[in-house]
Amino acid sequence: MAVGSRWKPRPIRALYLYYRLMSQQLKALMSYQADFLISIAGMTLTQVLGLVFLSVVYQRIPDIHGWLFWEVAFVYAMVFFIEGITSFFFNGMWVIGGIINRGEMDRILVRPVSPILQIFTSHFGIGGIGMILVGAVILYQSIQHIHIEWSLSHIFMLILLLISAVVIRVSIIFASCCQSFWTGSANSSFSHTIHTLSEFVKFPISIYSLGIQALITVIVPFAFISFFPAAYLFGKEGWGTIGAWGPLVAVYTAVMALWIFCSGLKKYESTGN
Repeated sequence: MAVGSRWKPRPIRALYLYYRLMSQQLKALMSYQADFLISIAGMTLTQVLGLVFLSVVYQRIPDIHGWLFWEVAFVYAMVFFIEGITSFFFNGMWVIGGIINRGEMDRILVRPVSPILQIFTSHFGIGGIGMILVGAVILYQSIQHIHIEWSLSHIFMLILLLISAVVIRVSIIFASCCQSFWTGSANSSFSHTIHTLSEFVKFPISIYSLGIQALITVIVPFAFISFFPAAYLFGKEGWGTIGAWGPLVAVYTAVMALWIFCSGLKKYESTGN
């Protein structure tokens, strides 16, 4: 089934529907308060332990390929901060395989609401709250310890690169989850494999081989969610110039994800596929 005219974007209405749908998801999760708090605490502890490990490494090696501790901490925190936003606001994309496998896409397609909006709001990643909070704290502390000559253009680019990073991550994961349109399986192992590649961009990609650098820069451009934005803000020679391409990469990945989703809808055959 192709995307019809009834799904033409209406930004104000889409934001309102997103707010209402996510509010209901949050209310459902809040009914289990213990699980809610444990999820947040668990993700928070994971990030703190990761930063502790990083500090231990830098006690032995004070400089890694020209990157100091707080610079790498910024890169590290960017991954968690962006992943937290993705998980908190768009976690529904992880269940698209189950929706397709059970034939529940039928119910989504007959509604006069964007199917992508419905998919994004079908599940709530409560652990994202802890990732956002701790990631934001580490980002703030990193900026305090790094000398940056802030200007209006720098602040604007920081905001733009953060938005671009969210779009890039959501687009890559969403596109990988759409493989279920062709396989008909609820298994998300392929998507989790793609997600795991983001582990590489918690550190400066200059420490990796050219093959891995090409993989996370060109094929699956996760490097644009952390390393390249940091290189641009810190004025790293060579890498910083590439960092300014973040918004263009965001547009490209978003268009590709939408194209893959629409192509997958044409392959959708309801239950029994």
